[in-house]
Amino acid sequence: MAQENSKRSPSQIKYSRVKSIIRLFVFLVFLGLLFIFIMMPTTTFKHKWIPKIEAKTISTYFGVQGFIILIYTFPSLLIATLGCVYIHITKKSNEIGNGKKHESTIWKRPLLVKGPLGVVSMTEIAFLLMFIALLVWTLATYLHNDFVAIASSPKEEDDPKVWEEKLESVGLRLGLVGNICLVLLFFPVTRGTSVLPMFGLTSEGCIKYHIWLGHVLMTIFTVHGICYIIYWTSTNQISQMLKWDKVGISNVAGEISLLAGLFLWVATISKIRRKFFELFFYTHNLYIIFIIFFIFHVGISFAYIMFPGFYLFMVDRYLRFLQSRCEVRLVSSRVLPCEVVELNFSKDHELSYNPTSVMFINVPNISKLQWHPFTITSNSNLEQDKLSVVIKSGGTWTQKLYQLLSNPSPIDRFQISVEGPYGPASTNYLRHDTLVMISGGSGITPFISIIRELVYLSTTFKCKTPNILLICSFKNTSSLSMLDLILPISSTPQDISNMQLQIEAYITRDKEFKPDIPIHPQTLWFKPNQTDTPIHAILGPNGWIWLSAIISSSFTIFLIIIGIITRYYIFPIDHNTNMIFSYPLRSFLHILVVCVSIIVVSSVVVLSNKKQNAKEAKQIQNMEGSTPTVSPNSLTYNADRELESFPYQSLVQATNVHYGARPDLSRLLLDIKGLSVGVFASGPKQLRQNVATICSSGIAENLHFESISFTW
Repeated sequence: MAQENSKRSPSQIKYSRVKSIIRLFVFLVFLGLLFIFIMMPTTTFKHKWIPKIEAKTISTYFGVQGFIILIYTFPSLLIATLGCVYIHITKKSNEIGNGKKHESTIWKRPLLVKGPLGVVSMTEIAFLLMFIALLVWTLATYLHNDFVAIASSPKEEDDPKVWEEKLESVGLRLGLVGNICLVLLFFPVTRGTSVLPMFGLTSEGCIKYHIWLGHVLMTIFTVHGICYIIYWTSTNQISQMLKWDKVGISNVAGEISLLAGLFLWVATISKIRRKFFELFFYTHNLYIIFIIFFIFHVGISFAYIMFPGFYLFMVDRYLRFLQSRCEVRLVSSRVLPCEVVELNFSKDHELSYNPTSVMFINVPNISKLQWHPFTITSNSNLEQDKLSVVIKSGGTWTQKLYQLLSNPSPIDRFQISVEGPYGPASTNYLRHDTLVMISGGSGITPFISIIRELVYLSTTFKCKTPNILLICSFKNTSSLSMLDLILPISSTPQDISNMQLQIEAYITRDKEFKPDIPIHPQTLWFKPNQTDTPIHAILGPNGWIWLSAIISSSFTIFLIIIGIITRYYIFPIDHNTNMIFSYPLRSFLHILVVCVSIIVVSSVVVLSNKKQNAKEAKQIQNMEGSTPTVSPNSLTYNADRELESFPYQSLVQATNVHYGARPDLSRLLLDIKGLSVGVFASGPKQLRQNVATICSSGIAENLHFESISFTW
């Protein structure tokens, strides 16, 4: 430890201590929240703890919702707020290569490779089993207590039969268990969240958790609805399906919520999602109806249990909406013969992001509603004024984009809006002796950003970078043009000769090199409008601090406003009985105040940053005033300049092309020596599974697997 501290500056040591304190505090809050969920179905919690907590928290300002907000909503938002501070400190400390060398990653090793869950590590399996155990414990405890009460209660002639009472109990308790899934459902899809990065996770990497939770949630809620329909039918109460009372549970609202969820759920079936992506995309917006009517169904008091995740999602969604209102400056594009395009945007110099980040893009000329995520290939430190994404023509949307950009008649300006970038809060590729990157097709794009990051570390900090082995598979010779994207368009070529870079490219369909097939990209320059802005962080360079301010301030304002409404409007009618004032109206008021609080605070923060962004955009615009424009007849790639450059020659020398063959991954991986070999796989599912199988076989203990998927 003393040797580690001697390598770090005093400020880095201070930052590290603050981060440790935050981590410890967040861990304790999380344990407390988990303990509450474990105790929630017990009679101790219901008959002893809740009355004591309510006695101290119930007031004329917050009513019976006060204790639920205190023990369920507040801790989660506190974790999110502290997470923002934690990530800000992590970026501020900017520790290069301070991760543990050759750190053990046994818990990250793939345990399950093939199956419905995909590639799953030991850690993921452990947490999945604990989550299932929590659901089973909750349901079993609830049912045990209910069945004991049913068995001991006296029966009258008109009472439902025992099995009917038990069926109703099962339906009710399944609804409560499903709410636990709803608590976590929105965290993985909150792209700008601070909760996931605190635990070394990214939103894209956690999408599979959202999918798992969605399947479990809809299964439980569907059975919940079926149980009640059977119960009402057997007890001649089918008219209950039309019940929407002023006070209590609203069955109609629950049915509307369930139907919206079922439509959404059906559209997520793999075959439907792939063949009819637009249907999947648009039906997913039914989540709004699903959540709103869920709140109307259960009442706002119970909804506050699941509310933190949705609250953070609303904050993120509104910030994304504000960012998407601006049209960004597209400077140039590189059109590859393999139906791939690289889009090069102007960006704010202070905008930083890490390798493997993604950005969502909207092109109104193709679709005003569709947003698609693409991997960022540029490096924010190496290319401070440019941000690049690579797009492979595949579906309908990407095919239209490629056709627009490869049109013989060049386009002067392209109208584009973006959301992001989103990516890992920190990376440390220097912890490995060797990096092996295995890609299939367009799966090479995240590796371009990693290689550029290592180029930056090597040239700027003179760091000893790991040996790099890039194994890439393509269908045709024309796809070799994607290797040209490893080198950015730059007036200052980067020296990569000092890097130990080896590229093994496999062309599976062509048996030999075809000289008549073009393999170099064409560059097209655009003429942006003065209103087009460089891509910038919506909350500025100190975005995480501003986000913590938005979360804490908006929630505080919400509490103040809802406290006033409760005290002077709801309390005089209801007197904290929760039996007089309209449930739907109460829920509507709470939803309205939440939305207003988020919109007002977020808008003020964004507008306060907008002036600064406008000044910087004007400076960049003046710098780019001399951007060369290209006539239609000169829409060609400047091959002579690139081919003669020293970095390009180094890249060519490092590349071996194999025609008519597929890589023998087992041989290639097992032959690699070194104490720590980071193995990254990106591309088709089958490829990632094959690589994971090799790394988890136990034959080579030095292989540490990481999968990069395109789940989004």
